[in-house]
Amino acid sequence: MRSNFNRPALVRQLAGFLPEGAHALADASRQDLAERLGQWLNVADAITLSSAHPSIAAVGARAAQQPTRAPTATAEALPAELERVRATLTRSITTRDPKHRPDPNDLDTEFALFHQRHQDQQRRMEMSVDALREHVRQTLAKGEPRLAQLAALDAVMDQMLGGREQRLLAGLPAHLKARFKALRQVAAASDTPDDLRWLQGFEAELEQTLLAELEHRLQPVVGMIEALEP
Repeated sequence: MRSNFNRPALVRQLAGFLPEGAHALADASRQDLAERLGQWLNVADAITLSSAHPSIAAVGARAAQQPTRAPTATAEALPAELERVRATLTRSITTRDPKHRPDPNDLDTEFALFHQRHQDQQRRMEMSVDALREHVRQTLAKGEPRLAQLAALDAVMDQMLGGREQRLLAGLPAHLKARFKALRQVAAASDTPDDLRWLQGFEAELEQTLLAELEHRLQPVVGMIEALEP
């Protein structure tokens, strides 16, 4: 049995779209993903990080010269703010239209609705999480030297990798389209092609993919907030 313990939830979710027993293909996909991620930090990025080191160190030095910075009410409120954003986005992702009734004779329209829903949720996540991340950075920048330096480092990493990450996340609908097509073909070949329980299953998978993406997007925020703990 293969262990999923060290694999991110989003990777596990996408790997689950593969046909049962397609371990070789899954391994190839993970290797491809690892290779692509490795290419994110190339020589130019290493130079950028090296160039940013003095400015990050200077941030810490300036923070050390400031009066003692005890945790502020704003900093203490960050975990609650994180949970509020997570809960709001989770509720948005999992809210369905109770009046919608799928048409088994117009499944192309059904997928178009799913696709639009996925893109809408991605935009909501991007706006909300980016705003929260910036707020956390600004709060940490007013804290003790190690926190101020962490905020500066996160800003550099966001600038370096943010665009590339967004382009990869924008490709997720293509994986969902392939999954929809595969489930549709299996259903069409069954004895009950009008049974749309597979469509309900696909909707659940779409929501789980979005929830995994949400946790992925929140990782830098979670890390910075955890750094506030003594």
